[in-house]
Amino acid sequence: MVACRAIGILRRFTNGSRTLRCPGYICRKFTGSSALLARTHINYGAKGDVAVIRINSPNSKVNTLNKELQSEFMEVMNEIWASDQFRSVVLISSKPGCFIAGADINMLAACKTAQEITQLSQEGQKMFEKLEKSSKPIVAAISGSCLGGGLELAVSCQYRIATKDRKTVLGTPEVLLGILPGAGGTQRLPKMVGIPAAFDMMLTGRNIRADRAKRMGLVDQLVEPLGPGTKPPEERTLEYLEEVAVTFARGLADKKISLKRNKGLMEKLTSYAMSIPFVRQQVYKKVEEQVRKQTKGLYPAPLKIIDVVKTGLEQGKEAGYLSESQKFGELAMTRESKALMGLYQGQVLCKKNKFGAPQKEVKHLAVLGAGLMGAGIAQVSVDKGLKTILKDATVAGLGRGQQQVFKGLNDKVKKKALTSFERDSIFSSLIGQLNYEGFEKADMVIEAVFEDLSLKHKVLKEVESVIPDHCIFASNTSALPIREIAAVSKRPEKVIGMHYFSPVDKMQLLEIITTEKTSKDASASAVAVGLKQGKVIIVVKDGPGFYTTRCLAPMMSEVLRILQEGVDPKKLDSLTTGFGFPVGAATLVDEVGVDVAKHVAEDLGKAFGDRFGGGNLELLKQMVSKGFLGRKSGKGFYVYQEGVKSKNLNSDMDSILASLQVPPKSDVASDEDVQYRLVTRFVNEAVLCLQEGILATPAEGDIGAVFGLGFPPCLGGPFRFVDLYGAQKIVDRLRKYEAAYGKQFTPCQLLIDHANNANKFHQ
Repeated sequence: MVACRAIGILRRFTNGSRTLRCPGYICRKFTGSSALLARTHINYGAKGDVAVIRINSPNSKVNTLNKELQSEFMEVMNEIWASDQFRSVVLISSKPGCFIAGADINMLAACKTAQEITQLSQEGQKMFEKLEKSSKPIVAAISGSCLGGGLELAVSCQYRIATKDRKTVLGTPEVLLGILPGAGGTQRLPKMVGIPAAFDMMLTGRNIRADRAKRMGLVDQLVEPLGPGTKPPEERTLEYLEEVAVTFARGLADKKISLKRNKGLMEKLTSYAMSIPFVRQQVYKKVEEQVRKQTKGLYPAPLKIIDVVKTGLEQGKEAGYLSESQKFGELAMTRESKALMGLYQGQVLCKKNKFGAPQKEVKHLAVLGAGLMGAGIAQVSVDKGLKTILKDATVAGLGRGQQQVFKGLNDKVKKKALTSFERDSIFSSLIGQLNYEGFEKADMVIEAVFEDLSLKHKVLKEVESVIPDHCIFASNTSALPIREIAAVSKRPEKVIGMHYFSPVDKMQLLEIITTEKTSKDASASAVAVGLKQGKVIIVVKDGPGFYTTRCLAPMMSEVLRILQEGVDPKKLDSLTTGFGFPVGAATLVDEVGVDVAKHVAEDLGKAFGDRFGGGNLELLKQMVSKGFLGRKSGKGFYVYQEGVKSKNLNSDMDSILASLQVPPKSDVASDEDVQYRLVTRFVNEAVLCLQEGILATPAEGDIGAVFGLGFPPCLGGPFRFVDLYGAQKIVDRLRKYEAAYGKQFTPCQLLIDHANNANKFHQ
């Protein structure tokens, strides 16, 4: 979530990670409690005088803190506190790769008022306060993801032990859902890891790996993962983690292990500095300034987090807890939170294969074209264990592509996400070549050649002469209809579109395009490959521009008209980022490539006619003729210099813009009107795609717009935006602009129906 993560403050630490998957194992020495039989989320057993509580939510890959789990957990804890048999407790998960992934957001969705949500927060605070004050020391044994409410639970325990595994991560991602840690996290974390580190965690929502968590004081001990033996390594590691945790729990009960942590010199100095009121006030002020600058006032949660932390530190614990629960309730009811939670739920939906398992797993992949896109596709494929052939027509092109893949993997080594050995091992799965050797073993071929129909026809015919019968042919095209590409195929049922976004290793979205002839198995294979590559996937029907390019094109046409009306590129960028887009509109044209924008605008203009009109395409044509192709050529609307982040306007554009200038229409030329002219054209086209059946669901439309095109996350996507802003208001805006500019702003029928009937896209 690019724009969501932009609300972070300190960018020093970046930790991405995958979750560990390991089988659970059976608890020994169960208690004889009759209540045990009725429990579904929690069970516990004895290891001598240590109670070992195991969390294992049924029918789920992850444990979440829902009401049932919380109730069972406190029931078990009350039994343990009342029993003379136990002197200490270990809390561990039986779930593969997950300690606790966070609170169940469905609990928030079920609440109708801020007061109900505040009450939920206060119940969580009381529960964790009981743990914090436990007379019997509790050790949290962490393997896999420990996030949100899961981390709040862990930090309320007296001791934390974690597996030193790249896949074990701790974090507070609540800010990415538009809320804050609501069960005491805002009060405990600053005291545990210090004010600067706590702000970094809560304001960015980043994952923290176990080794860094230990250095910060978030974790007390680390356990090295074990290798294979008579049991799988994950199972052995979990058993070892439990043994170590039991030993430490016993040591804490016997007072042989101290809860006091030794701080380093820098920690001591920071802690001393933060004890001075003036220094704290300066920190609050600086962090607040940075938040306001980065969020542009569009995301309320970060400022509330600062306020709640400040209240606890300056006015005491009770005031801090009260402020946390109240602000938690307020934030959960905001439009921004509802939008961000909707995106989270959409992501979960788009990480499933609705076509089921493919008949044959794709193990051998071939990519045609070693350019920016082809090399990117090859990188995300080999990185996830797919043996990949990268073919290009020239030695120079192939060399650049292979170099790009190696650089992408090497960047991960620099960030300590991979070791150099792992990088070399992964890179060895890539075979670069100039011919079709080995294609006879390919399960899927993805072509990423230039956007030219005749060229795509040529490579499709060549590929079909060498691939096996079961092999899927996928085209990475951003606008050319798949049925036109498949027209020359001998097996159109095995031809599908896989539209990746640049840069492929950074952009999460994959848009899969099916025709009326595409088989279910081809769709299942394409989705399976995309999921393996780590993508969030939407599946759409074929048509010019599909969904994403089709929504973007009318908005970009409006961008040209606004520039012709005299709004300079810098101001236009400021207006669009001020509305929530992560990249300004003029900068976006430069990033996409002016020649690519021209090519797509011409193609979609032919397909949709005047409705896709707006600005004069002559503007893009003149830029292309002068070599102003955007970032890739060093000049577009801006001038780009290697290694220089700041950019200046391209003064050579002045004469082009002056020659094509048109007078603005004063009644639709305010800053707000400029913003809504862009957004309403985007939204109207998105709704029309749903109306025409290009899109299957509004949720996929929101995910595609946010993760592929940078639609403002704080608005939740075009369909969530209509729901939250109001369909009638959108229609009224469109009618206002329609009166000034004509049918380019005519609202589609589905939008009109939603306005007339007060319907919502998301229930």
